[in-house]
Amino acid sequence: MEIQKVASVFPVGDLAGAIRIWSSIFGIAPTFVDGDRWAQFDVCGHRVALAGSDRAFDVPGLMIKVLDLASSAKQMADMGFNVSPPQEGPHEIRCSVETRSGSALVLYAAKGS
Repeated sequence: MEIQKVASVFPVGDLAGAIRIWSSIFGIAPTFVDGDRWAQFDVCGHRVALAGSDRAFDVPGLMIKVLDLASSAKQMADMGFNVSPPQEGPHEIRCSVETRSGSALVLYAAKGS
């Protein structure tokens, strides 16, 4: 699996409120906001994402950008993890992965990868 980026993802019920709080904590505005669906901050070389209405899990997890989603998803399934079928989002293609220990991962790739 060729990993391109990794980011922490935190589910939030009130995205606008969470943006205000995290902006105050970090001292910066979010790098990207997609309505009530998603926001992300790029801080000190790391990405922290807030998942509003567009989330795969209701627990914190990691999102992992990969070069080849199909191959990476197969590798995760071969490791015995629960892998959802690929879903097309507005900005990416992704699949949810739950490890045997219950950790939440989202593998994603740019559309057309």
